[in-house]
Amino acid sequence: MDAADLDRKARTGAGCIPAPLVARLLVLGHESEVELQAGRGEWFCAREWARLLGERGRRAEALEVLAPYVATGWWPAARARAELLEAWGRAPEAIALARPYAVAGGPPLEFLARLLARHGHRGEAITLLSDGVEDGALATALVEVSEGAGRDEDVASLLAARIPAGHRCDTPWCCRGLDPDTAAGLLATVRERQGRVDEAIALLRTRRITSVNDDDQLAGLLARHGRTEELGAYAVSEDHGHAARHLAGVLEARGDVEGAIAVYRRPDDSAERRYHGAFDLAALLARHGRGDEAIEVMRALADPPGGAEDCVVETLCTLYADHGRADEGLEWLDALGARAGADVGAGAEEWEFFRVRLRLLAGLGRLDEAVERARAHPEGDTWYAAWTVSDLLAAAGRTEEAVALLEPHAHAHRTLLAGRLIDAGRVEDAVALLQRDEPEPDTRQWWSAFADASRTDDADASGTDPYDPWSDMGAPAS
Repeated sequence: MDAADLDRKARTGAGCIPAPLVARLLVLGHESEVELQAGRGEWFCAREWARLLGERGRRAEALEVLAPYVATGWWPAARARAELLEAWGRAPEAIALARPYAVAGGPPLEFLARLLARHGHRGEAITLLSDGVEDGALATALVEVSEGAGRDEDVASLLAARIPAGHRCDTPWCCRGLDPDTAAGLLATVRERQGRVDEAIALLRTRRITSVNDDDQLAGLLARHGRTEELGAYAVSEDHGHAARHLAGVLEARGDVEGAIAVYRRPDDSAERRYHGAFDLAALLARHGRGDEAIEVMRALADPPGGAEDCVVETLCTLYADHGRADEGLEWLDALGARAGADVGAGAEEWEFFRVRLRLLAGLGRLDEAVERARAHPEGDTWYAAWTVSDLLAAAGRTEEAVALLEPHAHAHRTLLAGRLIDAGRVEDAVALLQRDEPEPDTRQWWSAFADASRTDDADASGTDPYDPWSDMGAPAS
């Protein structure tokens, strides 16, 4: 093995057993296979097997498992070893291991700095991160590591220097490294923890790009400090709906559910904010046992001409299913098809909507009907239809049928098919399939709002099972 090959496989998922399927193997009792593959260059197997050995007190063996990977000079392997050492109370060894890699900066430097800060060397960590403040990730780590160290003014000065007067980025790619908007956000974090909230607010109001990772830092700050009047005023002008969501969250936490509902139903909101707010309002109502009202909220979006967008239909029908009204969901889909002029009975319904219909049928215990209707659909022999129907079959415990359906589409669904093979006890077949050294095709360009972002080779950080048959469609109705 070599570092380039390990890195390529880890990034692309080509020719290797991905982390979620390693976890699947272990859950189903296939430890011997994971151990075997760990010794054959399968990185995700090696990482997980070393972790398990360490938990069982077999620490020397754990380090031996990782040794050939670390010997390649590949940083992820060194990091995994350092993390084990730290977990075992051997922080000095972990620091010594990480230090040479940190010379290159980037993620290894961030890792080393955070490691140093956790183990009594925060001053050194701050110095290292300060030298790399032009990197956004390192600047973020600097702000976090320096909290409580008495160095806030030093950090603030570094960040302020990255906010040139009179310049605001037009796009996220305007400035290389730490851009002014990000620097302003980080500086605002420092000012907030210093108790200088007004200064933090003023900084955040200078930013051109306010929505980052589906949230708004200013809205969050106003909510944390109970400044509901300012938050309400901000919600009127903030187009993404983050401020309204924070305001509703504050009111809901206080027990004022009606007040939270009113935030989403304000008549003076723009059409865009009302549209996005409808999803939040429906979720709020459903959380408080008001599913019928949640359905009506989504119906108000879906029923007008042009309102039946993919994500609206998906949310509405999920609500129908989750509240024991799947049959009404089917009736609504029938009416939608009739309005569009589609002959639903002949299978002419668009697949995006037909896919939702299949879930509703399965939720009503009509799985065989769902399968037959899928096969008769004009798109029933496509790779994406096979994916949908295999999920339905697997949810019903009909794993071998799910496998048979996916096998003709193995190139498009290699990881999914391997997961089904593992579920069926066909581990050798699954491993052989995964170790074909070719990337899966980029079929996901087809996906609409129904796309399941968790079903990727490296997506398991959330703890959800990317091979749960209902992960992309919600739980079936009881």
